[in-house]
Amino acid sequence: MADFGDATNSAPAVEVDADALKAQKDEELAKNLTAIKDKGWTDPIPFQYETVVGGTPNPDETRDSAEWLSNAVIYEWDDDYGEVGPPNEKLEEMLYRGENIMKVGAGIKALGFDVKTEGGENVAAVRNFEDAGLHPVMLENVKLCGYVSPTPVQSYTIPAVLLGRDVVACAQTGSGKTAAFLIPILSKLMGKARMLAAPRPNPTRYNPTTDRVRAEPLVLVVCPTRELACQIFDEARRLCYRTMLRPCVIYGGAPTRGQREQLEMGCDILIATPGRLMDFMQNLNLLSFSRLKFTVIDEADELLSTGWEEAIEKLFGQGSDMNADADHTYLMFSATFPKEARRLAREYMEEDYFKIKVGRVGSTHENIKQQIIFVEESAKNQALFDLIFSGDPQRTLVFVNSKAKCDIVDDFLFNKGLPSTSIHSDRTQREREDALRSFRTARCPIMIATGVSARGLDVANVKHIINYDLPSTQHDGITEYIHRIGRTARIGNEGKATSFYNDRNEDLAQDLVNILVESKQDVPDFLSHLVPEKVEWHDGTDDEDEPGVEGGAEDGGFGGGFGGGFGDDAGGFQPEDGGFQPEAGFQADTGFSPDGGDDKVASW
Repeated sequence: MADFGDATNSAPAVEVDADALKAQKDEELAKNLTAIKDKGWTDPIPFQYETVVGGTPNPDETRDSAEWLSNAVIYEWDDDYGEVGPPNEKLEEMLYRGENIMKVGAGIKALGFDVKTEGGENVAAVRNFEDAGLHPVMLENVKLCGYVSPTPVQSYTIPAVLLGRDVVACAQTGSGKTAAFLIPILSKLMGKARMLAAPRPNPTRYNPTTDRVRAEPLVLVVCPTRELACQIFDEARRLCYRTMLRPCVIYGGAPTRGQREQLEMGCDILIATPGRLMDFMQNLNLLSFSRLKFTVIDEADELLSTGWEEAIEKLFGQGSDMNADADHTYLMFSATFPKEARRLAREYMEEDYFKIKVGRVGSTHENIKQQIIFVEESAKNQALFDLIFSGDPQRTLVFVNSKAKCDIVDDFLFNKGLPSTSIHSDRTQREREDALRSFRTARCPIMIATGVSARGLDVANVKHIINYDLPSTQHDGITEYIHRIGRTARIGNEGKATSFYNDRNEDLAQDLVNILVESKQDVPDFLSHLVPEKVEWHDGTDDEDEPGVEGGAEDGGFGGGFGGGFGDDAGGFQPEDGGFQPEAGFQADTGFSPDGGDDKVASW
C-alpha cells in the first residue's frame, strides 16, 4: 500500500514538472521572437502540409495556388506574327526585371579565369555578343537578360556551336554554362524554326480535345536534378522570348499530366531529368526525337557517376527514334572529365570535337570569406543558433549530411523562433518547390538542405553558407564543399561560408586547408600544422593532362598541348578586358549534388 500510495502521490509532481517545462519553453520562445523581430527577421511561417495537398478553405497563395514550375508562363506564339512577335510588357517584367534576378557584383575582378582549349584551330573566341554573329532577336534577348560581355566559357562555346562543332566543356560553378549552350543553339534555330519544327497548334486557339500533337523537339537538354532542370527552363524562357521556339521541361515528382499537356501543345526545346525522360520516351505518340538537332548533357560527371550510364548511352547511341543525321550536334558540360565521359566523347562525337577547360576545376575564389570553427557534435545546434542570431537578417543556407538531420535542424531553428524551411529528396516535389519559393522570396530566408541543393541552387542574395556538417570524403568530400560554398558570392558578389569542424572531419582536413591556402583565407590554429609549403592538386581532371595517362592528349582527353588560353601570358581574359561588368544581370547555371545513396535517384 505504501508503494502504491507513493506512486499515486508522485503523478501530480510529474505533471507539474511537464507544465513548468512547457511554460519555460514558451517564455524562451517569446523572448527569442521579440529579439529576432527587433533585429529585422521575418516571423516564422508554419508549413501548411494540408494546403500543399490541396485541402484548406483559405489556401496560402504561395502554396496551393502556385503553378508547378513546369507550367511557368512562356511567350505564346501566334501564327499571325511575322518573324518576330510583339513585346509583352507584363511577361518582360516577370522574366527580366524581377527583384530576385541575380545581379553582377562589384567584386567581379576576383573571377579572372585561364582557359585552355583543344581541337579548336578554327574557333576564335568572341569578346562581345555584338561580334558573335547572333540572330538579331537573340541579341535583343541577351541584352534584356543584362548580359554585357561573354564569360570565358561562353567566349569559346558560342563560336564553336555556331560553327557546328561538338563541344566538351569543363567549367566551374557560376561560370555561365547554361547561357553558353543555349545562346548559340537557339540563335542557330531562330529564323529556321518554321522550316525545322514539327507542325503544332496555334496556342491562342488551342483545343486539347482536337489539337494535340506529338512533341518533336529540336533540342534536348538532360541534367541530373529537378531544380536544375527548372532553372535551365527559366533561362530558355528568357532566351526564346518573342520567337516561335517553344521550351518545355519534364522532371520527376510532379504530376505527369501537366507535363504531358505541355508537350502535346508542341515542343522545340526540351529540358529533362533522366528518369522522367526515359518514361516519356517509351510513348512514341507523345515524344519523338526524329527531328532532334542538338543534344546537351549538363553535369555529365554527376549523371555518369550515379547510375544513368545506360540512359546517357541511349541518348548518345542513337536510339530507335533518334535523329541520326550528320548534322546532329552533341555538347557535354561537366565539372570534371571522367573516364566514362571521355569514352562517350570519343565514340559518339566528331573526331576533332572542341574541348574547353576553364581554370582549375574544383577551385573557388576570394569573394567567399571562408571560416572554419571547431564545434563538438553535441554543441552544433546552439552554435548554429548563436551564429545566425549574431548576424544581420540575410538569406542563409545551412547544409547537413542526412535527411533526418535536415528535419531535426529545421525544427530546432523554427522552435527557436527563426523563419526557416528545409529541402531534401524525401520531400514531395510540391514541398520542394514550395521551400525554394519561400527561400527565394525571403518568406523563409533560412533554408536547411542536404546535398540535393549543393550543385544547382541559384538564388540571388544568398549571403551566408553554413556547413553544419562538413561533407565526408566518402561522398564527394572537398568537391561537394566547393559546390556548397559556391551558392554564395556568385558572379562578383561577396558572401561568407562558415563550417563546423570536429574530429569526425579529419579525413577532409588536408583538402580543406589546401582550399583555404589557395583562396587566400585564414587557416585556423587547430589546422595550421597541415599548411603545405606548396599546394598541389591531383584530381582526375589534372591527371588527364599528364602524358601517358588515359584521357591525356593521346586518349581524347585534355592533353598537354592546350593553346589559345585567356591567361596572363595569352592576352589575359580578365574582367576589365571584356569580362563581367558590375550592375549587369546574369543567371549562371549550376549543377546539383543529390543527397547520396538512394537520394540521388529520388532527386530525379
